[in-house]
Amino acid sequence: MNSLTRTMIALFSPKRSWMKQVTAKTIKVDVFSGITNAAIVLPQSVAFAIVAGLPPQYGLFSAMIIPLIAAIWGSSMVMVSGPTVAVSAILYTTLIQHAEPGSAEYINLALCLTLMTGLVQLLAGLVRAGALITFVSHSVMTGFTAAVALLISVSQLSYILGIKVERAEGIISRLYTLFNSISSYNSTAILLSISTILMILIMQMFARKIPAYLIALVLGVLIGNLVDAEAKGIAMFSSIASIIPQFQIPQFDLHIVSTLLPGATTIAFVALLGAISIGRTFALRRHEKYNTDQEIIGQGLSNIVGGLCQSYAGSGSFTRSALNQKTGAATPLSAVFASFFLLLLLYFVAPFIDQLPVPVVAGIIFMVAFHLIDVKEILHIIKSSKRETLILVVTFLTGVITSLDVSVIAGTIVSLLVFIHRSANPKIAAATPAIHHGRRSLRGVLYWNLEPCPQISFLRIDGPIFFASTAKIEKQIRKYEQLFPKQKIKILYIKGVGDIDLAGADFLVSEIKASRQEGGDFHIVAIHQDVVSTLEKTEVLDVLGERHLHPDKSEAIAAAVELASDEICKTCQIRTFLECKHKQVPEGVSSTCIPPEILDIFSEQKK
Repeated sequence: MNSLTRTMIALFSPKRSWMKQVTAKTIKVDVFSGITNAAIVLPQSVAFAIVAGLPPQYGLFSAMIIPLIAAIWGSSMVMVSGPTVAVSAILYTTLIQHAEPGSAEYINLALCLTLMTGLVQLLAGLVRAGALITFVSHSVMTGFTAAVALLISVSQLSYILGIKVERAEGIISRLYTLFNSISSYNSTAILLSISTILMILIMQMFARKIPAYLIALVLGVLIGNLVDAEAKGIAMFSSIASIIPQFQIPQFDLHIVSTLLPGATTIAFVALLGAISIGRTFALRRHEKYNTDQEIIGQGLSNIVGGLCQSYAGSGSFTRSALNQKTGAATPLSAVFASFFLLLLLYFVAPFIDQLPVPVVAGIIFMVAFHLIDVKEILHIIKSSKRETLILVVTFLTGVITSLDVSVIAGTIVSLLVFIHRSANPKIAAATPAIHHGRRSLRGVLYWNLEPCPQISFLRIDGPIFFASTAKIEKQIRKYEQLFPKQKIKILYIKGVGDIDLAGADFLVSEIKASRQEGGDFHIVAIHQDVVSTLEKTEVLDVLGERHLHPDKSEAIAAAVELASDEICKTCQIRTFLECKHKQVPEGVSSTCIPPEILDIFSEQKK
């Protein structure tokens, strides 16, 4: 059996490694977590289905099927998957231009889209695309989520106000249409939606562990009956024909596939970003191993099975996963139990679905969207990084002005451009020894206003040396040469260099030759074996010479000091390096100590 076959068996086998950890004790806590999760997801799944433009039962089916498959074949011990507001919103914006929401054609397209999403995800898992997906900046998801929250909030305003308006694309168009019809509001709808929102806020304020959404749903039904909502023009949900999802192959052809492929790719990408980030977060918190590629396989299988069992696309749910952890979940069985308990709960709740007022669910959706906006994280990004702020703003504005799928593409492109720009502009600093808090270390010459050795230049590069960065590196080296023209001996410290391509190797060779032609010398400090191997393969080491390649700073400095001119050392008052003690010492200067003015530089900076 070859390695590829073993890998495929490991990825798709229903016998998972976590099953060995199941005990009577873990089953007990997983059952409790499953019951709690089922109570939370029932109103959420109804709300998310409405966001997706689907009848409520499709959200409930998704909350049963998606987490069941994803838990078994995924990689996280506590993450719970299922319908999410972000995926629901993208699905809606993808399909609204092709069919009327809630219609038979729309439902068929939603199932086709889900099946295609799963196939795209499965392909990504097979080609090991996990590393590429995590490459996208976190700010893309933050900006995208904020745009989703705003879009959903605006989409629910007509139901909250009880106004019947024609569907409009985009936030601005929706607000304009709503404003023109504001006079036809329904006071009963406002009463139901606002009371639902207030109930959720009050319950979350005083007791966060109680299922606020489920209680609000039940109270909404009671209030609707008390005020006779249906008689006052309030729309009610249709009853659920069946609480058990049926196996059903959606009808599709080449035209449907070509039409939905961009949307399926976008949903697959966004769903995987969310699931992987959630799974990795909880794995770090719990000190557990996490396999990104296995998670992609689990998510892909869950959507494939979901698309064949009347479920629409899902992803990892941070809310349900956090609740799962807080309630003590030990293994993925907690998500499996949640699916079965939801089915059991639905058996008792389903008869009352047709008594559920639409404004009540609109209030729940509004609150879900409100909690999606991570104000704290947005402020953190704005304060900490201009680049990440740019990514966030572009993603958010694109989602608000155009569409959600375009916003993901725009945010990803800007994220990649920022990465390329950062890689092409590595940090280069001239350093010299100084003492900080009693510890001797290399510090930036310009930043701390230090006086370096007059003969030896110590340069540190943090970033790759490749075709796009060599111009920036050369410009910085020339800058330091102009500032310190007598430094003919160069030490290049490339500890932080991630990669050196052929262009980077040619650049190093030219710098080595130029330094020696000017009567100086060149040394390189390379710690990592990968960098050393690259220098050997690209023939940089042949030009440099093995004696000029050093495994640490001290050895490189000792070799450079040995080459320094004794005549200059005789009159040097700085005595920068400890190795300078082997040189002739000017009268009145210590051979082993850094001068007091350099020792004091940090305390002066602090003042």
